[in-house]
Amino acid sequence: MKKIIILATLFLNLNFIAAQESGNFYGGLESNSQWLQTDEGINFLAPDDQFRANNYVLLNYNLGNFTAGVQYESYLPSALLGYDPIFDNQNEIATYYVNYKDKSLDITGGYFYEQFGSGLILRSWEDRQLGLNNALKGLNIKVDVTEDLSIKGVFGKQRHGFEESEGTIQGLDTELSLSDALNIETVDIQLGASYVARNQDTNGNEALPSTVGAYSGRLDFILNNFYAGVEAVIKDPDAIANEGVLSSNKLYDGTALQVNAGYAKKGLGINATFRRLENFSFYSDRLAEGNIYNQQVLNYVPGLTKQQDYLLTNIYVYNPQPRLIIESFDQRSGEVGTQIDLYYSFKKGTTLGGKYGTKLAANFSYWGGLDAEYNIENRWYKAKFIGKGHQLFRDFNLEIKKKWSKKWSSVLTYQNVIVDKGVVEGGPLGNSSILANIGVVESTRRFDNGKALRIVAQHLWSDDDRKNWAAGVLEYNFSTRLAVYAADNWNYGGDNKIHYYSLGGSYSKGNTRLGLNYGRQRGGLICIGGVCRFVPENTGLSANLTIAF
Repeated sequence: MKKIIILATLFLNLNFIAAQESGNFYGGLESNSQWLQTDEGINFLAPDDQFRANNYVLLNYNLGNFTAGVQYESYLPSALLGYDPIFDNQNEIATYYVNYKDKSLDITGGYFYEQFGSGLILRSWEDRQLGLNNALKGLNIKVDVTEDLSIKGVFGKQRHGFEESEGTIQGLDTELSLSDALNIETVDIQLGASYVARNQDTNGNEALPSTVGAYSGRLDFILNNFYAGVEAVIKDPDAIANEGVLSSNKLYDGTALQVNAGYAKKGLGINATFRRLENFSFYSDRLAEGNIYNQQVLNYVPGLTKQQDYLLTNIYVYNPQPRLIIESFDQRSGEVGTQIDLYYSFKKGTTLGGKYGTKLAANFSYWGGLDAEYNIENRWYKAKFIGKGHQLFRDFNLEIKKKWSKKWSSVLTYQNVIVDKGVVEGGPLGNSSILANIGVVESTRRFDNGKALRIVAQHLWSDDDRKNWAAGVLEYNFSTRLAVYAADNWNYGGDNKIHYYSLGGSYSKGNTRLGLNYGRQRGGLICIGGVCRFVPENTGLSANLTIAF
């Protein structure tokens, strides 16, 4: 009721202004629904609430320098499988805001999204496929002090379901263009510094700090075709928890370091990233650590690996491991690793380039747990900067894109991956690893009037886990509006020889798109942009409707 009163007052004021000036509405609707069915073939028993739906309606109104918006969400009768049960049987106004913006000032009151630097210290954002919306509710102020210096300030509580977190978040971020300030033309140098703190009631536990802060500094520069950047973060001592329970009253600090470097010119690109995380989970509630639904996360630590596009290359993916766990047989203190990308284009008319040219992309990534010594009795640990920690993930993949004619094009992909089984299943680390080789051949034939046929053949070889897989996709576009597909993901090397089949299609017209799919969903990690969530195996009909206006 309180939210409705606030919104009614807001829009009445805007309508009063609109009577004197003209404004415009814009927004969108998104509906994702499932009809689940019992499937003995994968041992899936449909729940009582077989129909589930996540619905979002976003409405914005702009008038001059002012913009206001509201987002309504419903999860009836329950949220989609794999989403936090906190959303089940809920429907309410989820977020709202009012914003004023001119050339040098940007102020938002209500719910807002923000990011400091690369997000290592703070990122609030929304991804509906992940069931993630960690918007901050409060005040966000951005000021361009000069053409070279900008400052951001945030204050508020983080969204948790339809409520707010226990902790109050405050932060300050500054960015300075040193090159502009000093009139340096040969190199572009950017400096940045951030502070983010969580203030939370200790509930009478004097051993816990009421305020936990994190401090970061960053430097980025571009010199001709070279670019590089470094960001370092230190987090104040804090308690560690696991799914709502404190491990102890002992406090542990945390650190993060990320270094990027690269070279780019026409036809060639090289990029390398190094990152080290030690006890670097940061939540808006100290007890939220360990939850599997990405709720109340303050910072952004995605898996820095190649984001794959195919059925089989997405089976063994990497989920970052920044947590500290001491009082358990599954001891860990963070991760360290690197990712290297190489892009090269063979010129047209050369032997390897052919008539239309050839594009090559290679990627290597390695991630391991920190090499650390643990003392359970005294609850302490000591980690080396790099050392020889347990291997969590190693991936090498090669992709070749080739256009054969104006009508035909192909993509060839090879991947060799090793992953800790605990990463894939969300269990203890270090017990066993999975080695897999994956090959993919994709071809597309284009016809007149927007018609196209796409064929994908895939195979995964492994002596571990569920053994060998084969997969195929057949997709036909009748036009730029209408497409249908059939796919099968066959675990023929496993004990049960399971087919994860799916049939579906989509129709688009203007700003409206409708997608339908029927089939089996393979259980496991689903990752978007390096952030993952677990999805249980299921069978049923899915529908997606999006409308933008």
